[in-house]
Amino acid sequence: MRDFSLDIYRELLESLQRNGYQLIGYADYIKSQKLIGASVHSDKFVILRHDVDAKPENSLRTAQIEHAFGAKATYYFRIGKESNQPEIIRAIVQLGHEIGYHYEDMSLCGGDVDKAWSHFQTWLAYFRQYYPVETICMHGSPRSKWDSKELWNSYDYTTLGIIGEPYLDTNFHDVVYYTDTGRCWDGYRMSVRDKIPGFQALWEERGLMWHDTFGLLGAIKTKRFPQHAIITTHPQRWANNNGEWWTEFIGQTAKNIAKRILVKVNE
Repeated sequence: MRDFSLDIYRELLESLQRNGYQLIGYADYIKSQKLIGASVHSDKFVILRHDVDAKPENSLRTAQIEHAFGAKATYYFRIGKESNQPEIIRAIVQLGHEIGYHYEDMSLCGGDVDKAWSHFQTWLAYFRQYYPVETICMHGSPRSKWDSKELWNSYDYTTLGIIGEPYLDTNFHDVVYYTDTGRCWDGYRMSVRDKIPGFQALWEERGLMWHDTFGLLGAIKTKRFPQHAIITTHPQRWANNNGEWWTEFIGQTAKNIAKRILVKVNE
Protein backbone atom coordinates (compact mmCIF):
# COMPACT_ATOMS: atom_id res chain seq x y z
CA MET A 1 0.00 0.00 0.00
CA ARG A 2 1.40 3.39 -1.06
CA ASP A 3 1.21 6.54 1.06
CA PHE A 4 -1.10 9.28 -0.23
CA SER A 5 -3.22 6.75 -2.06
CA LEU A 6 -6.97 6.38 -1.68
CA ASP A 7 -6.34 2.90 -0.32
CA ILE A 8 -4.32 4.17 2.61
CA TYR A 9 -6.83 6.95 3.25
CA ARG A 10 -9.53 4.29 3.49
CA GLU A 11 -7.30 2.34 5.89
CA LEU A 12 -6.79 5.47 8.00
CA LEU A 13 -10.54 6.00 8.41
CA GLU A 14 -11.12 2.33 9.16
CA SER A 15 -8.37 2.32 11.79
CA LEU A 16 -9.77 5.42 13.48
CA GLN A 17 -13.27 3.99 13.64
CA ARG A 18 -12.04 0.61 14.81
CA ASN A 19 -10.29 2.35 17.69
CA GLY A 20 -13.34 4.31 18.81
CA TYR A 21 -12.88 7.69 17.10
CA GLN A 22 -15.92 9.59 15.90
CA LEU A 23 -15.31 11.23 12.51
CA ILE A 24 -16.95 14.66 12.34
CA GLY A 25 -17.05 17.91 10.37
CA TYR A 26 -15.75 21.23 11.63
CA ALA A 27 -19.15 22.87 12.24
CA ASP A 28 -20.14 19.93 14.44
CA TYR A 29 -17.04 20.52 16.56
CA ILE A 30 -17.76 24.24 16.92
CA LYS A 31 -21.38 23.61 17.87
CA SER A 32 -20.36 21.15 20.56
CA GLN A 33 -17.88 23.69 21.94
CA LYS A 34 -20.44 26.48 22.02
CA LEU A 35 -23.17 24.30 23.50
CA ILE A 36 -21.27 22.88 26.43
CA GLY A 37 -17.97 24.74 26.44
CA ALA A 38 -15.75 21.72 25.96
CA SER A 39 -14.81 19.08 23.40
CA VAL A 40 -17.61 16.67 24.11
CA HIS A 41 -18.51 14.97 20.87
CA SER A 42 -17.16 11.73 22.28
CA ASP A 43 -14.21 10.60 24.32
CA LYS A 44 -12.30 10.37 21.03
CA PHE A 45 -12.94 12.28 17.82
CA VAL A 46 -11.19 13.41 14.65
CA ILE A 47 -12.35 16.42 12.63
CA LEU A 48 -11.99 15.65 8.92
CA ARG A 49 -11.13 18.79 6.98
CA HIS A 50 -10.37 18.95 3.25
CA ASP A 51 -9.00 21.95 1.36
CA VAL A 52 -10.15 21.66 -2.26
CA ASP A 53 -7.33 23.63 -3.86
CA ALA A 54 -7.46 21.76 -7.17
CA LYS A 55 -8.76 18.58 -8.85
CA PRO A 56 -12.19 18.63 -7.17
CA GLU A 57 -12.98 15.21 -8.63
CA ASN A 58 -10.43 13.82 -6.16
CA SER A 59 -12.43 15.40 -3.34
CA LEU A 60 -15.52 13.59 -4.56
CA ARG A 61 -13.60 10.31 -4.30
CA THR A 62 -12.59 10.93 -0.67
CA ALA A 63 -16.14 12.11 0.10
CA GLN A 64 -17.51 8.82 -1.26
CA ILE A 65 -15.07 6.83 0.86
CA GLU A 66 -16.08 8.77 3.97
CA HIS A 67 -19.76 8.32 3.20
CA ALA A 68 -19.25 4.56 3.04
CA PHE A 69 -17.90 4.72 6.61
CA GLY A 70 -20.79 6.89 7.80
CA ALA A 71 -18.27 9.69 8.45
CA LYS A 72 -18.89 13.40 8.01
CA ALA A 73 -16.21 15.76 6.70
CA THR A 74 -15.85 19.44 5.82
CA TYR A 75 -14.80 20.48 2.30
CA TYR A 76 -13.51 24.04 1.76
CA PHE A 77 -13.80 25.26 -1.85
CA ARG A 78 -11.92 28.12 -3.49
CA ILE A 79 -13.61 30.41 -6.02
CA GLY A 80 -11.44 29.55 -9.07
CA LYS A 81 -12.45 26.94 -11.63
CA GLU A 82 -9.60 24.70 -10.49
CA SER A 83 -11.67 24.15 -7.32
CA ASN A 84 -15.16 25.57 -7.84
CA GLN A 85 -17.07 22.95 -9.83
CA PRO A 86 -20.80 23.15 -9.01
CA GLU A 87 -21.57 19.54 -9.94
CA ILE A 88 -18.85 18.33 -7.57
CA ILE A 89 -20.04 20.62 -4.77
CA ARG A 90 -23.61 19.34 -5.16
CA ALA A 91 -22.47 15.71 -5.17
CA ILE A 92 -20.44 16.15 -1.98
CA VAL A 93 -23.37 17.89 -0.27
CA GLN A 94 -25.66 15.02 -1.30
CA LEU A 95 -23.27 12.63 0.45
CA GLY A 96 -23.98 14.45 3.72
CA HIS A 97 -20.79 16.46 4.06
CA GLU A 98 -20.30 20.08 5.11
CA ILE A 99 -19.22 22.71 2.57
CA GLY A 100 -17.29 25.88 3.45
CA TYR A 101 -15.60 28.82 1.74
CA HIS A 102 -11.80 28.51 1.34
CA TYR A 103 -11.23 32.24 1.29
CA GLU A 104 -8.21 34.16 -0.02
CA ASP A 105 -9.84 37.58 -0.41
CA MET A 106 -6.96 39.69 0.91
CA SER A 107 -4.62 38.11 -1.61
CA LEU A 108 -7.09 38.47 -4.47
CA CYS A 109 -7.82 42.11 -3.58
CA GLY A 110 -4.20 43.19 -3.16
CA GLY A 111 -4.51 43.83 0.57
CA ASP A 112 -7.39 46.29 0.21
CA VAL A 113 -9.39 45.45 3.35
CA ASP A 114 -12.70 47.05 2.34
CA LYS A 115 -12.59 45.53 -1.12
CA ALA A 116 -11.70 42.16 0.38
CA TRP A 117 -14.67 42.33 2.78
CA SER A 118 -17.06 43.03 -0.09
CA HIS A 119 -15.45 40.26 -2.15
CA PHE A 120 -15.76 37.84 0.77
CA GLN A 121 -19.49 38.56 1.19
CA THR A 122 -20.15 38.04 -2.52
CA TRP A 123 -18.51 34.64 -2.61
CA LEU A 124 -19.91 33.50 0.72
CA ALA A 125 -23.38 34.15 -0.77
CA TYR A 126 -22.36 32.18 -3.85
CA PHE A 127 -21.39 29.07 -1.86
CA ARG A 128 -24.54 29.38 0.22
CA GLN A 129 -26.48 28.55 -2.96
CA TYR A 130 -25.26 24.99 -2.49
CA TYR A 131 -25.04 24.66 1.30
CA PRO A 132 -25.87 26.78 4.39
CA VAL A 133 -22.21 27.62 4.96
CA GLU A 134 -21.38 28.04 8.66
CA THR A 135 -17.58 27.75 8.65
CA ILE A 136 -14.79 29.21 6.53
CA CYS A 137 -11.08 28.51 6.24
CA MET A 138 -8.17 30.60 5.00
CA HIS A 139 -6.33 29.47 1.87
CA GLY A 140 -2.64 30.01 2.47
CA SER A 141 -1.72 31.51 -0.94
CA PRO A 142 1.99 30.94 -0.21
CA ARG A 143 3.15 33.13 -3.13
CA SER A 144 1.13 36.11 -1.88
CA LYS A 145 2.45 38.59 0.67
CA TRP A 146 -1.06 38.90 2.11
CA ASP A 147 -2.38 36.67 4.87
CA SER A 148 -6.14 36.59 4.32
CA LYS A 149 -6.78 36.09 8.05
CA GLU A 150 -5.75 39.74 8.43
CA LEU A 151 -9.20 40.66 7.13
CA TRP A 152 -10.56 39.78 10.58
CA ASN A 153 -8.49 42.53 12.19
CA SER A 154 -11.02 44.93 10.64
CA TYR A 155 -14.19 42.90 10.15
CA ASP A 156 -16.10 40.21 12.05
CA TYR A 157 -17.22 37.12 10.16
CA THR A 158 -19.71 36.19 12.88
CA THR A 159 -21.92 39.09 11.71
CA LEU A 160 -22.56 36.98 8.59
CA GLY A 161 -23.60 33.87 10.51
CA ILE A 162 -20.17 32.22 10.38
CA ILE A 163 -19.54 30.21 13.55
CA GLY A 164 -15.97 29.07 13.04
CA GLU A 165 -12.62 29.32 11.24
CA PRO A 166 -10.24 26.42 11.97
CA TYR A 167 -7.13 28.56 12.47
CA LEU A 168 -8.93 30.98 14.79
CA ASP A 169 -11.63 29.02 16.60
CA THR A 170 -10.06 25.66 17.40
CA ASN A 171 -8.91 24.95 20.95
CA PHE A 172 -5.39 23.80 20.09
CA HIS A 173 -4.66 23.10 23.74
CA ASP A 174 -7.09 20.21 23.33
CA VAL A 175 -7.07 19.38 19.59
CA VAL A 176 -3.88 18.32 17.78
CA TYR A 177 -3.58 19.57 14.19
CA TYR A 178 -2.33 17.35 11.37
CA THR A 179 -2.02 18.58 7.79
CA ASP A 180 -0.63 16.90 4.69
CA THR A 181 0.95 20.17 3.53
CA GLY A 182 4.29 19.22 2.00
CA ARG A 183 2.97 15.70 1.36
CA CYS A 184 3.84 14.63 4.85
CA TRP A 185 2.32 15.12 8.32
CA ASP A 186 5.22 16.93 9.99
CA GLY A 187 5.96 19.51 7.29
CA TYR A 188 5.05 22.58 9.31
CA ARG A 189 8.60 23.94 9.07
CA MET A 190 8.28 24.30 5.29
CA SER A 191 4.72 25.63 5.37
CA VAL A 192 4.16 29.33 4.79
CA ARG A 193 0.71 29.63 6.44
CA ASP A 194 -0.84 26.18 6.97
CA LYS A 195 0.57 25.80 10.46
CA ILE A 196 -0.22 26.45 14.10
CA PRO A 197 2.69 28.51 15.49
CA GLY A 198 3.87 27.44 18.91
CA PHE A 199 1.92 24.20 18.97
CA GLN A 200 3.34 21.85 16.31
CA ALA A 201 6.89 21.97 17.72
CA LEU A 202 5.44 21.26 21.17
CA TRP A 203 3.42 18.31 19.86
CA GLU A 204 6.55 16.98 18.16
CA GLU A 205 8.44 17.21 21.46
CA ARG A 206 5.67 15.17 23.08
CA GLY A 207 5.91 12.48 20.40
CA LEU A 208 2.61 13.36 18.76
CA MET A 209 3.85 14.15 15.25
CA TRP A 210 4.57 11.55 12.56
CA HIS A 211 6.08 11.92 9.12
CA ASP A 212 3.86 9.66 7.04
CA THR A 213 0.45 8.01 7.15
CA PHE A 214 2.01 4.72 8.21
CA GLY A 215 3.21 6.56 11.32
CA LEU A 216 -0.33 7.77 12.02
CA LEU A 217 -1.67 4.25 11.59
CA GLY A 218 0.94 2.85 13.96
CA ALA A 219 0.12 5.49 16.57
CA ILE A 220 -3.60 4.73 16.33
CA LYS A 221 -3.00 1.00 16.68
CA THR A 222 -0.73 1.41 19.72
CA LYS A 223 -3.02 3.98 21.42
CA ARG A 224 -0.49 6.83 21.08
CA PHE A 225 -2.66 8.94 18.78
CA PRO A 226 -4.27 11.92 20.58
CA GLN A 227 -7.90 11.63 21.64
CA HIS A 228 -8.89 14.83 19.80
CA ALA A 229 -7.42 15.84 16.44
CA ILE A 230 -7.96 17.57 13.12
CA ILE A 231 -6.76 15.77 10.01
CA THR A 232 -6.48 18.21 7.10
CA THR A 233 -5.93 16.86 3.62
CA HIS A 234 -5.65 18.32 0.14
CA PRO A 235 -7.39 15.59 -1.88
CA GLN A 236 -5.51 16.40 -5.09
CA ARG A 237 -2.54 14.71 -3.39
CA TRP A 238 -4.39 11.41 -2.86
CA ALA A 239 -4.71 9.02 -5.80
CA ASN A 240 -4.43 5.35 -6.72
CA ASN A 241 -3.61 6.00 -10.38
CA ASN A 242 0.14 5.63 -10.97
CA GLY A 243 0.49 8.58 -13.34
CA GLU A 244 -1.50 10.91 -11.10
CA TRP A 245 0.38 9.73 -8.00
CA TRP A 246 3.83 10.32 -9.54
CA THR A 247 2.84 13.67 -11.05
CA GLU A 248 1.75 14.90 -7.63
CA PHE A 249 4.87 13.47 -5.96
CA ILE A 250 7.23 15.25 -8.37
CA GLY A 251 5.24 18.50 -8.31
CA GLN A 252 5.06 18.57 -4.51
CA THR A 253 8.80 17.95 -4.21
CA ALA A 254 9.42 21.06 -6.31
CA LYS A 255 6.89 23.07 -4.27
CA ASN A 256 8.57 22.03 -1.03
CA ILE A 257 11.88 23.42 -2.24
CA ALA A 258 10.20 26.73 -3.14
CA LYS A 259 8.37 26.88 0.19
CA ARG A 260 11.58 26.31 2.15
CA ILE A 261 13.08 29.29 0.34
CA LEU A 262 10.00 31.44 1.09
CA VAL A 263 10.04 30.48 4.76
CA LYS A 264 13.75 31.28 4.96
CA VAL A 265 13.22 34.68 3.29
CA ASN A 266 10.37 35.53 5.67
CA GLU A 267 12.29 34.62 8.83
